[in-house]
Amino acid sequence: MAASLIAGLLGRGHPARCLRAADPVPDQRLALTQAHGIAVFADNDQATKDADVVVLAVKPQVLRTVCQGLAAAWAGQPTPLIISIAAGIRSTDIQRWLGGQATVVRAMPNTPALLGAGATALYASSQVTIAQRQQAENILQAAGVTVWLPQEDEMDLVTALSGSGPAYFFLVMESLAAAATELGLAADTAALLTRQTALGAARMAIETGEDLPTLRRRVTSPGGTTECGVAALEQGQLRALLKQTLVAAQTRSKELAEQLGMD
Repeated sequence: MAASLIAGLLGRGHPARCLRAADPVPDQRLALTQAHGIAVFADNDQATKDADVVVLAVKPQVLRTVCQGLAAAWAGQPTPLIISIAAGIRSTDIQRWLGGQATVVRAMPNTPALLGAGATALYASSQVTIAQRQQAENILQAAGVTVWLPQEDEMDLVTALSGSGPAYFFLVMESLAAAATELGLAADTAALLTRQTALGAARMAIETGEDLPTLRRRVTSPGGTTECGVAALEQGQLRALLKQTLVAAQTRSKELAEQLGMD
């Protein structure tokens, strides 16, 4: 995800000399330097020295250790704006681990950010200024669209919806292609048609500006094949199943936040 943000920022004209990264893995450092021409360090302290904004693009399980190390390095110095894309970790926990003075923006991007087609929800703690909110938005827009959340608790639902959402769509696509193959289509043909249909439907949903029920109805002619297929989905309780899916993922996000945020 960090590499996606770096590529997106460079593509939008951000100077490479103004970007630095840290990675403990030598091969990853070399790959970042070769791909993007930015300075990459093994040490977080070097990468974040005198930075205005620090993006914490690490696994939630190691975020506390990273923050506590940075807090020690920044002792007595102004703390930069912190943007955390670590899933589940509350802004108050991040502030505490950084010594209590940090201004924190939480972000939940998703994997399509790798293609610049991500969806990112943002939440700003009360200490974040309007200018800092704009900084955070500009950075995450390099990976796709952004929305601001008024309440941090909504992050758990966003994690369940757009954070985990690509996997749900991949499963639907996988299942459609597999069913078509079982019913007689060649596997490569079924896969191609499934992927292109998903792409086309997504583009129509975004580019036409029509609401989703209207788009569905326009494809569903009375007494036609689509109406029969949609009826089968409704009879299978698809809507209830998808709601159950979100609730399960949302609940797990809350559980992880509680576990990782404990002292």
